[in-house]
Amino acid sequence: MAQYTITYFNLRGRTETMRLLLADQGCQWKDDFLSIQDWYAGKVELKKTAVFGQLPMLADGDFNLFQSNAILRYLGRKHDLYGKNNKEAALIDMANDGLEDLRLKFYKFFFYEWETSKEKYMEDLPNQLRPFERLLSQNESGFLVGSTVSFPDYNLLDLLQSHLIWAPDCLNIFPHLKAFKDTMESRPKLKTYLQSDDHKNRLLHPTRKL
Repeated sequence: MAQYTITYFNLRGRTETMRLLLADQGCQWKDDFLSIQDWYAGKVELKKTAVFGQLPMLADGDFNLFQSNAILRYLGRKHDLYGKNNKEAALIDMANDGLEDLRLKFYKFFFYEWETSKEKYMEDLPNQLRPFERLLSQNESGFLVGSTVSFPDYNLLDLLQSHLIWAPDCLNIFPHLKAFKDTMESRPKLKTYLQSDDHKNRLLHPTRKL
């Protein structure tokens, strides 16, 4: 029986990080996919009751939670992925906030400015990735914070994978980011999920083929 239910569209979007985390932690979940067209047309009943009228939603039994970063923090606390003390937890929040900044820039470009700003985005991408290279270079464990994996590591992995699909050389000048990606992808449970059809067939964009 699935421990969690993720309600979203059939895209990686803001939920693939959750799946990476759950897979690596050995958790079971099921996906409840909704039609993007029906959602934005107001034909889905959940839109009327969802807090802030947005997806994704995570259900943990009868507990429903909205807002993707709140969901990640909840899963981080529940699965001991939030550092070993208050200072590490603060650094984890800092890293995840930085990843949210990158995700918003990526989504703005990827969904709304793909045809007009690709060259500009690519030119600036090293500047966007460099802070995470610096964080990794300062931590001997190879993770963003502390000695063990924490929830923003899955967020970073998802964003790196999303960029590498269409910009395969973007990590060439970032040895720590590349090593991080390789290390995360080699974690046994995560590796099994990444090799699954569920992951490989899930699209970044509802219509654009990359």
